[in-house]
Amino acid sequence: MAIPLMPKATAVWLVECTTLNFNQIAEFCGLHQLEVQAIADDEVAIGMVGIDPVTNGQLTREEIARAEADPSASLEMAKSDVPDCIAWLLRNHPELSGGQIGRLIGTTKPTINAIRDRTHWNSPNLRPRSPVELGLCTRIELDTATAKGIKAGRKPAEIVAAPIED
Repeated sequence: MAIPLMPKATAVWLVECTTLNFNQIAEFCGLHQLEVQAIADDEVAIGMVGIDPVTNGQLTREEIARAEADPSASLEMAKSDVPDCIAWLLRNHPELSGGQIGRLIGTTKPTINAIRDRTHWNSPNLRPRSPVELGLCTRIELDTATAKGIKAGRKPAEIVAAPIED
């Protein structure tokens, strides 16, 4: 099972901001139950700032609510569509810079570069999909970013028109 990027910081946030039990938090974060209990008792990770797994796309509010309602339930890591969107944007909008893509769909330049270079750990499984269709940005936001990229002198993707059939 995949664990969050910063497991202790995620555990700190889950202890402070949810009613999940120690077993649920420990299993999700890849920690021992006693370590989570020590975090709750301020014996471990003292002063550590918690990281919200909802904000960074590792959990959904619905998943937390589901697990809070059933103490025997395990938390399921959220599936991220961001790499698919990055692949789509790189293929269909080369006029966008890495910074523009990051601001548009909320990702980092290292992730964008890994997908561009095909060194991303999940490269073989990426399915390029539009960020507009997935709700990561609006059509207006995408059009605005594209216009800025073209204005900055980056070359837009060539549009190939389909032949007109009679």
